[in-house]
Amino acid sequence: MTTATGPLTGMKVIELAHIMAGPVCGLMLADMGADVIKVEKPQGDDSRRFVPPQIEGESAAYIMMNRNKRGIALNLKDPSARGVLHKLLSDADVVIENYRLGTMERLGLGYDDLAAINPRLIYCEISGFGRTGPYAERGGFDLIAQGMAGLMSITGEGPGRPPVKVAAPISDINAGILAAMGVSAAYANALKTGRGQKVDTSLFEAAIVQTYWQSAIAFSTGENPQPLGSAHPLNAPYQAFATSDGWINVGAANQSNWLRLLDVIETPELDADPRFVSNQARMQNLPALVEILNQKLQRDTTANWLAKMEAAALPAGPVLGILEMHEDPQAIARDMIVETKHAIAGNVKTIGHPVKFSKTPAKVAKSAPVLGQHSREVLEQVGYDQETVACLIDSGAVIAA
Repeated sequence: MTTATGPLTGMKVIELAHIMAGPVCGLMLADMGADVIKVEKPQGDDSRRFVPPQIEGESAAYIMMNRNKRGIALNLKDPSARGVLHKLLSDADVVIENYRLGTMERLGLGYDDLAAINPRLIYCEISGFGRTGPYAERGGFDLIAQGMAGLMSITGEGPGRPPVKVAAPISDINAGILAAMGVSAAYANALKTGRGQKVDTSLFEAAIVQTYWQSAIAFSTGENPQPLGSAHPLNAPYQAFATSDGWINVGAANQSNWLRLLDVIETPELDADPRFVSNQARMQNLPALVEILNQKLQRDTTANWLAKMEAAALPAGPVLGILEMHEDPQAIARDMIVETKHAIAGNVKTIGHPVKFSKTPAKVAKSAPVLGQHSREVLEQVGYDQETVACLIDSGAVIAA
């Protein structure tokens, strides 16, 4: 094992989660120093089959979501495997699960079952809609959550167009981050009180909290906000504009930045135009404003406009592709593009941890495990002798690489 340095060093996490939301929670905790043991079914996490793309036959999707974890594979239909899991959980700080309602209880792994043997256990549940309410028994996917949370009604080029999903699985990723936040808070409380608790969040709630601005508008007006493309629902100009060779995002929403923009594009007369004298006026006349600014900005290249706007201290940035983002010097300087060594795929790049700590730095130290890579190691660490480990593997209760 690589020595952990993060603020959660010493935390033991059992990840009984698959695909994305639960694994995001696990990787956040692992980056911050927790020992995360990922427990997979015999055929592995479903994301192992999210191919293409592959790296030396290994799923790139799985590698991305499961770095910094140790991996063990158990056949939980076998009583011996459930015994192994109980042993792992007996001194764990956290368990993460994202199964359908009732699945864990049927396996004897519900919160009440585990709290009886480990009162300090933090039991993190991530589901489609939460463990209470009329939708508690429904399965959940990012697409469904985005639609029901209203996100797809405010995403897209404009009113009257087909609904558009945010391209990134934002409810999955955000649910994992919220779960990691909840686990960290519950862990702090457990250190003070000695008592664990349930932490329950969902894709639905994770999508709803992305609607703060649009919900504020709806609460106050009683009307549904409409999609605005890249524009902001409350401020203008704050969106992407066409240049002679691409696109540029300009954040000139407040009055001082608006005046800076007028200087950069050499159009001071717009300052006196009654349609644009204030943010409220600019929002009311947004189509006309966008048409004028597109005409002005299409006269030069993105790079030249960025140089002028940076010199004027005007917030602006290019619209990059993912590959270009990977090469951006700020992303590299902030350790957001890092490399790990995978047992089969070799050196692979991954996304770094987004929170920096001055005294207990998070670290992406190892790549995702191959199926059952650490099964023997983990079993021996919890007290099984080598003969018993061999028997568990031979019987199929445990799968080892």
